[in-house]
Amino acid sequence: MMWRDPGTPADSYYEVRPECTDVAPSKFRIKAGKTLSERKWKSAFSTEGYLDIGKTLSRIHHGGIHPSIRGEVWEFLLGCYDPKSSYEEREEIRLSRRSKYAALKELCNHMFPLIGNGNFVTAPIINENGEPSQDPIVLEQISRAAGSLNPSPIADSTMDKKEIQWKQTLHQIGLDVIRTDRTLVFYEKQENLARLWDVLAIYAWFDSDVGYCQGMSDLCSPMLILFDNEADAFWCFERLMRKLRVNFRGTERTVGVELQLGNLASVTQVIDPKLHQHLETLGGGDYLFAVRMLMVLFRREFSFADSLYLWEMMWALEYDPELYSVYEGKESDPERPELHKNKPKSMNQCGKFERENMRNGGSQNAPLPISVFLVASVLKDKSAKLITEARGLDDVVKILNDMTGNIDARKACTGAIKLHKKYLKKAKNSQVTKVQPM
Repeated sequence: MMWRDPGTPADSYYEVRPECTDVAPSKFRIKAGKTLSERKWKSAFSTEGYLDIGKTLSRIHHGGIHPSIRGEVWEFLLGCYDPKSSYEEREEIRLSRRSKYAALKELCNHMFPLIGNGNFVTAPIINENGEPSQDPIVLEQISRAAGSLNPSPIADSTMDKKEIQWKQTLHQIGLDVIRTDRTLVFYEKQENLARLWDVLAIYAWFDSDVGYCQGMSDLCSPMLILFDNEADAFWCFERLMRKLRVNFRGTERTVGVELQLGNLASVTQVIDPKLHQHLETLGGGDYLFAVRMLMVLFRREFSFADSLYLWEMMWALEYDPELYSVYEGKESDPERPELHKNKPKSMNQCGKFERENMRNGGSQNAPLPISVFLVASVLKDKSAKLITEARGLDDVVKILNDMTGNIDARKACTGAIKLHKKYLKKAKNSQVTKVQPM
């Protein structure tokens, strides 16, 4: 019998506090020859720094990324950098972004001095009229941070609507920060909690159309852990939000995450009509029970290490080499990535999911994100149990909650790819049937 390397548990890179004994261990294992290593990653670059990312996508999909290089690989998967750029060009962009972030931070600090101060607030600092709060909790937090009994004013008569709205979110960010990944040793340090608060607060000002919504702290937290430089963490998070911001807001074209829930319902109706019918009978046809999975990309259903593994597999599968150009292009719309789908691109530089979309005429309509098929895959896997045991929506929620820590990330992604192909095939056959002559 051939001996197989069991691999190294990824948990060793993301230390859990010893008193948190109920944390599910990671299923992800770092395996030599399967996980993308630093050596394999470096070998994908030319002497000038041009990246043949096609060489790495399959490795990421099957074995994940070694934690030591995860941050720099994510920057490419999320479109921070163009794989066709050189080392010199990327360094220039990095320095420019760090400078821009420093300017944003300075501006936010001017409006509220606790930004960048190593502290944060968890109580409202102003009311809806923009008047300073007299809450003793916030006054004490500000006084302690300022090191004075007369801290800088937290409101003045010159604030506009944008600044008032921004300041009204700061305490909610603080409340979420202290609840985020609290089992990790990393967040035992006040300075790391403050850095997470800083990044989220600055992002809320930077992208005022979205501002801050609950769930964003779960998406941002890994960036703070992966990147030593706060500015690099911010811009990586900003790129991730380009993918997900439509879930956090309503526009003339979308109604936030409800659009994705509708897509999930459509996919489930096609690939598992019995389950869809059962959920509708229970009053769950709106699929609201799946909101959390879509909003924070399964952060709550997987261990910390496994959720990072899941994310990078998803991004590798749906990778589009034109992502950077779309985000940086003057005509780009971050919520309409389909606008660039007619641009020619090399199949071998695309992820497996993206290639399937290209083969099936994905350029005609905005393709559904892999996250929708991932949730559909999880529901499909629990279909029999949901149909036989769920007698109400509370049962549906309980069955799905019981999966926490027990889902295999790679199996879920493989299932999503299979469902994606099945869905595209059935959707195409349905269209063909519709145009058949009577």
